Amino acid sequence: MSTAENVRVSVCMATYNGEDYVAEQIASILDQLAANDELIIVDDASKDATTDVVRSIDDPRINFLPSRENRGYVASFEKAIAASRGAYIMLSDQDDVWLPGRLDNLLKSLQAKAFAASNFTVFGGAANKLQKVQLREADSGRWIANLVTTWIGIRPYYGCTMAFRSDAKKLILPFPSFLTETHDQWIAIVANLNREMAHVEPATVARRLHEQNTTPKSRRPISVIVRARIMLLRAFSVALSRKLRAR
Repeated sequence: MSTAENVRVSVCMATYNGEDYVAEQIASILDQLAANDELIIVDDASKDATTDVVRSIDDPRINFLPSRENRGYVASFEKAIAASRGAYIMLSDQDDVWLPGRLDNLLKSLQAKAFAASNFTVFGGAANKLQKVQLREADSGRWIANLVTTWIGIRPYYGCTMAFRSDAKKLILPFPSFLTETHDQWIAIVANLNREMAHVEPATVARRLHEQNTTPKSRRPISVIVRARIMLLRAFSVALSRKLRAR
């Protein structure tokens, strides 16, 4: 395993009951990583053979951290990010496939900004209306508009497309204790509030659409939407407080 001093890229993946697709995703990631990179996988107490699949992959770049109890994907990503040692950190779902050039495209953007988010393609089903919305590079600096549309829920920031520099961890971690979903929108709020978000227009991930996706496939009840919007307002307050303290 690489030492902390020379880890370049840390990929943070959260798994839960992902035995069907996780091996293909891991292969697509390892294909782009160098010998001094790492893939941190936090399993959220899977009830299927996910842990067996991960353990069967013999690669020293994998740091497998299985949890004894199920705490949800937000806590899993927080644990993975906290364990990361690389200068650059990239997030990954368990069931997608990295497209060729993902790592290089994101690393290039991270030379100018602390955070980056790309577009994606889909397979396994038809994209819905929201999944067809694209990030535009020209909107990278429109941080107020990005914050508003993130709060509304129409800016396509997905964790599986995100990356950030290690020095941004102090702004992201710990996740707010009330954050029970949408860690990706939390990161997007932090990035845009600090004016450090870069939009990468090329797709870098192929998102697999299937019945077990955690992303909602249909419109959620109004009460759920209102609670989510209130949670994001609270998250904005936390992000603003951290930005002021970092000055």
